[in-house]
Amino acid sequence: MELRAFTEQVLFATSLEEKLWRPEVVTDEQPGPAITAPSSPGRPPELHFKAERGGNADFPRLHQIEREAERGRLLHFFANHELLATELMALVLLRFPDAPPAFRRGVLQTLYDEQDHTRLYVERMAACGVGFGELPVSGYFWRVVSGMENPIDYVAGLSLTFEQANLDFSRHYAACFSAVGDAPTAGLLDRIYHDEIRHVAYGLRWFRRWKQPDESDWAAFCRVLRFPLSPQRAKGFAVNVEGRRLAGLDAAFIAELEVYAQSRGRTPGVFLFNPFAEGHLAQGRAFTPDQRQRELQTDLGNLPQFLCRQDDLVLVERRPSVTFLAGLKRAGFVLPEFVALGETIRAPWRERADGPPVPADALAERKFGALRPWAWGPDSVALLRPFAAHSALGEADLEARCGPAIAALYSKASGAALLSEVLARCPGCPGEDAPVIDAPGSWLCDRQDVGREVRSLEAALAVIAEGRGRGPARLVAKEALGLAGSNAIRLWEPELLESQRRWMAGVLERGQSLIIEPWRDRLLDFSLQYEMGPDGLRRRGCTGLINDHRGQFQGNHAAPNHARSLPETVAQALPAHPARFAWLQRVFDEVAVALEARLRAAGYAGPVGIDAFVFRDAQGVPRLKPVVEINPRYTMGRLTLELMRQVAPGSHGLLLLWNRALLRRIGRADFSSLAAWLAEAAPVEQVGEPKARIRAGAICLNDAATARVSLAVFHVFAEAQGVAAFLASLGLASAGEATTMRASRDR
Repeated sequence: MELRAFTEQVLFATSLEEKLWRPEVVTDEQPGPAITAPSSPGRPPELHFKAERGGNADFPRLHQIEREAERGRLLHFFANHELLATELMALVLLRFPDAPPAFRRGVLQTLYDEQDHTRLYVERMAACGVGFGELPVSGYFWRVVSGMENPIDYVAGLSLTFEQANLDFSRHYAACFSAVGDAPTAGLLDRIYHDEIRHVAYGLRWFRRWKQPDESDWAAFCRVLRFPLSPQRAKGFAVNVEGRRLAGLDAAFIAELEVYAQSRGRTPGVFLFNPFAEGHLAQGRAFTPDQRQRELQTDLGNLPQFLCRQDDLVLVERRPSVTFLAGLKRAGFVLPEFVALGETIRAPWRERADGPPVPADALAERKFGALRPWAWGPDSVALLRPFAAHSALGEADLEARCGPAIAALYSKASGAALLSEVLARCPGCPGEDAPVIDAPGSWLCDRQDVGREVRSLEAALAVIAEGRGRGPARLVAKEALGLAGSNAIRLWEPELLESQRRWMAGVLERGQSLIIEPWRDRLLDFSLQYEMGPDGLRRRGCTGLINDHRGQFQGNHAAPNHARSLPETVAQALPAHPARFAWLQRVFDEVAVALEARLRAAGYAGPVGIDAFVFRDAQGVPRLKPVVEINPRYTMGRLTLELMRQVAPGSHGLLLLWNRALLRRIGRADFSSLAAWLAEAAPVEQVGEPKARIRAGAICLNDAATARVSLAVFHVFAEAQGVAAFLASLGLASAGEATTMRASRDR
């Protein structure tokens, strides 16, 4: 029988018997012209594809396959996959009659195997009481592979994608069926596993022959696959390294596949790390990050991966290395998809040295969910604009994300106004007739601690004079809008220095306002993290906050109960009183009420943080400043809370940004040597089943091999004193904070 006649029967027959029949002898002397792929293969009515968005038959879960009927239902899915493979192989022989004869012979032999697999699955189904066609069947394989334009599309899409994935699925389900005592089905899956090794090896040989000679297997694979196919479809629950090695795939390909991620169907969100949005908001086009800031943004560009889900997409300057991502995966973190900046929907094709290119048309065909930059500002709007039309947001709403009302939330004047409102609402403030608790004096800061906004040098000088008129006072002047740690000066001298006057005049001449407030002797800093959604403001948790003497962020730490209550260290810093925990909760309930009203008025939705601190007043009495500033964006505190999801119950977490000054403090030459030291001194210890969580150890959150100015490390300690001792050893925790952390431990 001629191959063309046989493959036409396999492709277009409307009975299962005809599709699975094969002649004893097949010749390929009259291949005929190439055909156009039909919208679907011929099938009996009960095996017609369900509508693309039709209802799905429930895929049996593993605990259900102890029941024979459920095993039959699972085999129904497998049988349809094998029949689809049979039909697609018939199609490739009809689509490419001029392909090399050796290639066509190999496809025919594989087609025979797929016929056998289908027949054997149908027999096993019948033994379980399920007939082929009793459940709806999917045509997904057909839709994504049948449009192949060249034979290499076939070997990439079927041999190296779906058949490669079956190296994982067949081995996994063979073990599952064996565990429930179904030896015949386990044996069938084992046979199919070994057949799939041969099929993948066959496809790989031709793929290597047809790809560009200077391309790696991995780069060519990523290039040839067309959306919605991606390397994500080429693996199952866990990557079976042994089977892939037997099929001839090299170690580099397998390593890349293990850490590759892309959505299998869920619409992905798009995440972006842009930590200098406030600079762009403050100065507009005049703001240009300096070299250190650019390097910091590049170093930490992958951090949003710890905020998003596995199916989401993270835009980065450079893709993290396979070695680094593999380490995160071993520590239990899921990996999102990474796309290099510039390779956006309207960008041309771009080759890059650190990974395979992502073609513009692949992104253009995709839909996206929420757009989630670290912060909304002119920079994130520009970078995310190519995604907006394809997202749930839409281009029309993009500009509003950094409109005047939302931009005003970043201003320290907004934080001062919120603090003033909270002090007016909270019981126990100075001047209240009926304090909430019977405590000596107020535990809240004074209304004089509310920052005063000024817009002229004359007004600034008047506020400074007024502050100093109340006695010896240290003051601080801050730009209302600007980058933390670099937008303030301390006014500690008895008389204003000329350099201080010039600095304030320069800020005011640029159109910025200033906030002037007392400088306080802080005992400890902390932050509260919220999410503003359609249903209102929800508190996500609280963290301790570590800043240097200039106010620049260095780290956050979180206790096991971070999501349920305020850090015990905050209460421990206040005067001893049985009602202090309840009082703190009431204060921050008022903060949340006032904050939610402001966010609603501005039309803001998304993450938001509030910084706060406890300080010692002139009489040495600890007091609380419940609002320092509003951060309408993701923060390192929020990142810390998300990281705590991977931490075992009872353990404490510390997110620390290591810089070169800290490296010198511990005698390390670079970030790679720091990472090596941490791996030896604080190896990751995981506990728990079935999902292991981190009990102790240190995990580098960005790639130490490429970090230039900063390495984010998540340190996990089994006990609270571990955090305090570690911070003290680095000279990062103040004496007051270390004391309160130890008190919290002892309590």
